[in-house]
Parts: sequence; structure tokens; C-alpha cells
Amino acid sequence: MTAMFRPGSRTRGALLAGAIAAVLVGGAFPAAPAAHAGAQAAPAAMVEGPLPGTVPGDRLAPDIEDTYPWFSTTVDLAGAGYVEQEFILSGNADAYSATGALLAEDVPYRTRIIVRRPQRNVQFNGNVLVEWQNVTAGYDLDALWSPQQIVDRGYAWVGVSAQRVGVSQLAGWSPARYGSLDVTGGGRFMADEMSYDIFSQAARALRAPEGVSPLGNLRVNNLLAVGASQSAGRMAIYYQSVLPQISPVFDGYGFVVGAAPTRVGPEPVFQILSETDVRSPVRPPDTDHFRRWEVAGAAHSGFHGNAYRAPLVARDLGAAPPVTCDQPPLSHIPLQDVLGAAYDHLVRWIDDGTPPPTAEPLAFNPDGTKSRDALGIAQGGIRLSQVQVPTALNTGENSGSGFCRLFGTYIPFDAATLDQMYPSHDAYADMVKAAGLANVAAGYIGPQDEHRDRMEANRSDVGG
Repeated sequence: MTAMFRPGSRTRGALLAGAIAAVLVGGAFPAAPAAHAGAQAAPAAMVEGPLPGTVPGDRLAPDIEDTYPWFSTTVDLAGAGYVEQEFILSGNADAYSATGALLAEDVPYRTRIIVRRPQRNVQFNGNVLVEWQNVTAGYDLDALWSPQQIVDRGYAWVGVSAQRVGVSQLAGWSPARYGSLDVTGGGRFMADEMSYDIFSQAARALRAPEGVSPLGNLRVNNLLAVGASQSAGRMAIYYQSVLPQISPVFDGYGFVVGAAPTRVGPEPVFQILSETDVRSPVRPPDTDHFRRWEVAGAAHSGFHGNAYRAPLVARDLGAAPPVTCDQPPLSHIPLQDVLGAAYDHLVRWIDDGTPPPTAEPLAFNPDGTKSRDALGIAQGGIRLSQVQVPTALNTGENSGSGFCRLFGTYIPFDAATLDQMYPSHDAYADMVKAAGLANVAAGYIGPQDEHRDRMEANRSDVGG
């Protein structure tokens, strides 16, 4: 049986309902961020769920109980004390242009959110990553679901289906599960004009629930809006042009491998870029409300994310075609390690005003090209152990058909080169450890990520 609830229709009512619910579960929900002057509160939304059906299931089954969520994770969440649940979100949203012009009010919509969260508060760090699902590939992609970094730290993660392309694909993929979804107002708004308000309403349903909550009994401290690539661009419009007109819901923002807003607002903004995404030596300066990190050798879409999604693509779409680029593709630099640290810094920035550490930018030559060492590795930027103590050429550059330009390059060094660089295995392992500990001290990765890198180096056969 599914449950339904309707959050309060205005900010004051929603906060009161949240406070009452918090008392019932033995805690206190914090107040939402203060509204901007003259801002309008997000309207009420209806939440239905959790939806029945899990893997294994049949996406084309006529009954929803026999279906399963799109891209349902293959990670053993139960073993980590986590749960995956899917909900329907519906209501009336306002439509905005890319410049923030109000185009229409109270347009009906119906979409879904997917939730991966700790089952108990004792495992929860109090912070929710709310991801604007990426639709560049023609379907919803949870690009920022990095289970090791999220589960290790106790975050909850929520994916929001806000755009037409993703929702339309869902409806065709499983009509029984998603056939009723629509974020276009019945075809009135085909350019995602409603997406901004839908994203706000999804977040408000997490912060101020009545009755059954998508987050169960978890007590929320902060909602962090995160988006990658195309979704970062949509979020930049949201922050730049729409947010000044509405009641804020999110406490901080993470723009990953994509654009960031230029407007200075009260909510802190963190931009994390791979080497692929840095195309110019001209950059915005770091400020009290903006921080930018650039990661040497990392790709816009690298090995680790593609390896995680490969079985999901095979299960839900059929086997993916092989990737053929001009250079061997998919950088192995673990950008997700940096993201985990960035989320932690963003929380501290919100909670006590401690800004993230600054980071050296990638280096450029006078002619505007990236500066590289004799091995071809980019200079400057955040330098993870895989760059500082390399066993392969990892770059953010590539070319060829399809998405090759986003995949970066990975070319392992031959044995003779490795033996020349590292006279013994212990020497190599010690160098990896030193590089990792330096990055932990600088605040660019967490201790758990350094430990994984060190263990991998210890198990390797690198070194004479």
C-alpha cells in the first residue's frame, strides 16, 4: 500500500508542520533558509509512495508491483544500512524563462524522485544531496551518485526528475510505472520552463513533510542542491534568475563539471571541475560565497562512473556499444574523491561559516593551451595521487565520435617506464601514501578515500 501526504502550502505552514513532525520523531527540524525579500514560497506538492516493485522485475509488466525503478542501483544498500525508494511528486508549478521571466502560474505536473538514504538517524549525517538528474544521454542519469563517498559519510541522496527528456523516456520505458508522468503542463512548456519550480517543490517535500516523508524519520539539517554538466547549467539558471523570486529551500549549491552562476547570493556556491571542463585561463575569483576547484587529469565523464553504470545500462537499455575514440578513453582519476570532500566543506561552510580551502588552478601556457609536464600530464590544479605518482597518462582531453571529448584519456605506462620511475614497490607505495596524506591535509580528499588509494597501491605490482 502506498501512502500520500501534502506539505504545507506556504513557508510558515510548512515549517510549522515540519516542527510538529520533528517532535513526534524525537528531534527538531531546522528552519528553512530565510526567504529573499519579496520572494514567493513554493506551493504545496503531493507525494505518493514509496512505489512498489524492485529488481528483479519486468519494466513492461502491466502492474506496477511487478516493475522496478529506472537505474535502480546494484550497490548492496541493505548491507550498508541504506534503503532505495521511489516516490511520485505532483502538484502545480510555475513556469519561468531562462532569464527568470514568469511565464505561467500553477501549471499541473507529475514526476518522480528516487531516494537512497540511511535507514536510521544514527547512520545519517543530517545532510541530503538533492541531484538534478542529468538528461544529456536522453534519459535520467544519476551522475553524482558515488556510493563510496556518499554512504561512507552518511549522506542521503535524492534524484529529481525535472526535465521533459528524462520523464518522457521513463514513461516509454515502463508505462505501468511512469506512464502518468508529465512535466510539460500537457505539452504547453516543452523547454523545461517548469523544471525550476519542480526542483524547489521536490526539496520542500524533503524539508517540511507532513505524515509520511520521503526521508522516513531522518532529521534533516541541510539540503544541498547538486548537478553535473547539463544539470549544473540548469541549476545555474535557477540560482541566477529564478531563486531571487522565490522562497529559498536549499542551504548550499554544488555545481559539478559544468557552469556556475555569477550572481552573488546568500547561499554558498561550490564549483568542481575536471580538466576537461577548464578551457580558459580566465576564471572567476574565489570569494566569501564562491569557491572553485579544478582537478588535474580528471575527465568530465571518467572511468569510475562509466564502470558503475555499465551493468545498469545493460540491464535497462541493453548492452552499450563499445567506446572508440582517437585516444584510449576514460581517465581513471577519481574525481568522486574530491566531490566527497567538497560536500563536507560545503556543509561546514553552511553550518559555521568556515569556507573551503582554496586550490591552485590548472596551469596554462602563454598561448592559451594547458601546461603539461614531460609525460603529458597537466600541471597545476588539485593533484591526486594518480597524477602526482602516475602509472599512466590520465588527461581530460580526447576526441572522436559521440561523447569522446568528455571521456579523457587513459594510457598505462609500460613496464620499463614504471621500473625507471619507481625502483622498488615500497618506494612507489610510500610515494602514493605521501601524496594522499598531503591531499587529506589540504582538505581535497577524505581519509577514507586516501586509505582506499593506499590499499590499491599496496596490492599493485608497480615497482622493480
